Amino acid sequence: MMPPEEESPDGDRDGGLVLLHGPKSGSARKGCDPFAQTQRSKLQHRRARINQQINKEMRMRAGAENLFRATSNHKVKETVALELSYVNSNLQLLKEELEELNSSVDVYQNDSESISVPMIPLGLKETKELDLLVPLKDFISEHYGEEGVLFEKEIKEFMEAMRTPSRNEAGLELLMEYYNQLYFLDSRFFPPTKTLGVFFHWYDSLTGVPSHQRALAFEKGSVLFNLGALHTQIGARQDRASLPGLNQAIDAFQKAAGAFNYLKENFSNAPSLDMSAASLTMLVRLMVAQVQECVFEKMTLLRAQNDFLARLQLAQEAARVEDVYCLVHQTMSQPHVKDYVPFSWTTMVHVKSEHFKALSHYFAAIALCDCPAPSDAELLEQEKAFLQFHVTMPEGPSLRVLLQDPEERRKLGKAHLKKAIMKHEEAMRIHGLCKILRKMDILQEVLSFAHKRSLSKYSEIDHEEDFFETGEAPDIHPKTHQKPEIKSPNFSQVKVTDLFHRLGPLSVFSAKNKWYPARRVHLMRGENGFGFTLRGDSPVLIAGVIPGGCAAEAGLKEGDYIISVNGKDCKWSKHAEVVQLLKSTGKEGVDIGVITLQGSECPKAVDRKAAVMSSGSGMPKSNKENSRKSLMNSKSASTLLVWGKKNKRSKKSTYSGVPFTAVGDNEAMY
Repeated sequence: MMPPEEESPDGDRDGGLVLLHGPKSGSARKGCDPFAQTQRSKLQHRRARINQQINKEMRMRAGAENLFRATSNHKVKETVALELSYVNSNLQLLKEELEELNSSVDVYQNDSESISVPMIPLGLKETKELDLLVPLKDFISEHYGEEGVLFEKEIKEFMEAMRTPSRNEAGLELLMEYYNQLYFLDSRFFPPTKTLGVFFHWYDSLTGVPSHQRALAFEKGSVLFNLGALHTQIGARQDRASLPGLNQAIDAFQKAAGAFNYLKENFSNAPSLDMSAASLTMLVRLMVAQVQECVFEKMTLLRAQNDFLARLQLAQEAARVEDVYCLVHQTMSQPHVKDYVPFSWTTMVHVKSEHFKALSHYFAAIALCDCPAPSDAELLEQEKAFLQFHVTMPEGPSLRVLLQDPEERRKLGKAHLKKAIMKHEEAMRIHGLCKILRKMDILQEVLSFAHKRSLSKYSEIDHEEDFFETGEAPDIHPKTHQKPEIKSPNFSQVKVTDLFHRLGPLSVFSAKNKWYPARRVHLMRGENGFGFTLRGDSPVLIAGVIPGGCAAEAGLKEGDYIISVNGKDCKWSKHAEVVQLLKSTGKEGVDIGVITLQGSECPKAVDRKAAVMSSGSGMPKSNKENSRKSLMNSKSASTLLVWGKKNKRSKKSTYSGVPFTAVGDNEAMY
């Protein structure tokens, strides 16, 4: 996963970027559903309204707490304490309302008539409008020496209106496009030693608590979170009664897990709980569990239902789903997560854990009771499979006798069904403890159907003359035939063009570099040419200057970058283009605009000569002039949220070891 590549202004441009911040007017673009009055968008609008109310109440609480600490008047303290009690009560009610909204998972499910267990999706993080017009214009004027007003179009394009991405590939592409544009924004306008003074505001996805930071990493992290959240919504809406729908759901939940895992590994010190390491670990495990559930559903579609080995595999797949949901429930029950995650989520995960354990025992029972005893040819294969089926071997006769004796198979099957019924009833009991889940008809229907099916099967195989006590069925060894894959975001799949490419190539014209004011130099061609050596492209570098030559007398220095020739902008010009412009000059000479990076000034020629003689070589190492800027190349003292991945830094070219007489392979003298 590499940052987006820098493109020249001649390349194709993508029109626009993700619409997250900005004014409320403007036309919608592909991938947005700004005015779509779907149930999901209405839910998101209600969530945004509650977030704003929570923000207002929290500001009131902060003011009241400050007054309570500052005042010494007893009556004022009593009044403020009463006000604080009222505000805290309002906050609690708002958070409960938001929790109920976050528990409305049925809104995100598909509209198919088939009955499927609901999945848990995430709502998108909400944000405030962001006005970058003045800060960016000021930075362009101050740092780049350009008229900021000339870049208003690019700034406004970046600040396109706030929109809700649609739940499809176009919506995902918008978020990826915006994330990639943030790379260029970071490179252009966020120097390591200062900030723009702009705050990025985001609301917690689950609690609605607002957070803000000056660090652009917070914006990047929040967009990544929304990328993962959108994948969860796409996964939840798939029709899982069909194989294509299941494959799409598996892919979506795997990509959601990848986005949350990437966020956890590359960002730290997040100011909001939804982006904390504990919460992201929980979300990754939840997505993996939902992938595993889809794999089980896929197996039920693909496997022949009347085959003994296929039913054993289904039982083990169900046991694997129970295993991963049990891990998610443990994660949600940890101290730092328990009070944060909606109770309905924790309850649903617990219900699913018990439900799939019941299913594992049910499929074990029907494998034993509904399938005929194996033939001599099948016996060896079934013995091998059954040896790895249970966690502990069941009590009773030998494995061979068990598989060949219908009565022994019925006894063990009856034990598995008894355990299945107990687990179904436990799942229904836990489900009944949550008010929100009780309203979820689909889940209630699934649990009730599975319970009745097990009861019916138990009644079918239970004989009146059974005087033996049904034994305890051993647990089933979890096993999967399709291990979930955590798919990290592939940022390179969405190509974007730097909106601010007119400022020049990032290798030189970036926020981390500083240069002296541009100089205009008039050059006349001498008998031996202009007297300098050029190297590189975009921009072309003056690699060497002949002492006493025309270039030296005009004030050009080794290490200068050519930014214009006779008024023509040459920041993006190739080597050959600059050479052609220089060669086309007549007797009147040529005006060359150059800049010198601070810190790249060359030592005196004598020192240079001594350095070359002592090193024994006059040839420089070949360095690429315009290597890409590393992502988040340094850590600002004021940055709370940091990019945690170590990146290889591009080597800076060294000019001090290049005498004017030495011309490298990629240099030419003029």
